[in-house]
Amino acid sequence: MEKAVGLVDTLTSYGPFTVFAPNYAAFSKLPTGAVETLLKPENTVQLVSSLTCHVVPCAVKRGDIAGKKMDVKTVQGAVMNVNTKSGAMIANSNAETADFEACNGAIHTMDKVIQPPGLCVLELISYLITKIRGR
Repeated sequence: MEKAVGLVDTLTSYGPFTVFAPNYAAFSKLPTGAVETLLKPENTVQLVSSLTCHVVPCAVKRGDIAGKKMDVKTVQGAVMNVNTKSGAMIANSNAETADFEACNGAIHTMDKVIQPPGLCVLELISYLITKIRGR
């Protein structure tokens, strides 16, 4: 996906970055056809907005935030809530696995795809798919 929108240069730069990566289960919760629709050239802006909601331009490791609640700003510009006071929640999603080390930061897996605030991308795509299938 990141190749589809030109994010490779950003994510392979020195960073540090933290990527909150949706797992396979998160993608399976999306409406049928949502990913394919986002990958279409005419939807690049929405795809970039969705992907960059999962990236924070600093290193956020489990040990740094253990037992804390904080807001972090994503590359997209949205503010994401991270809460580790009782388990680990990221933007109302469960953190599944934490602290996969990368040469320029860390990766944490989560069970939900984050939507940019004010932009209900997945709901719009679901609506469009329903309309297209109804033709």
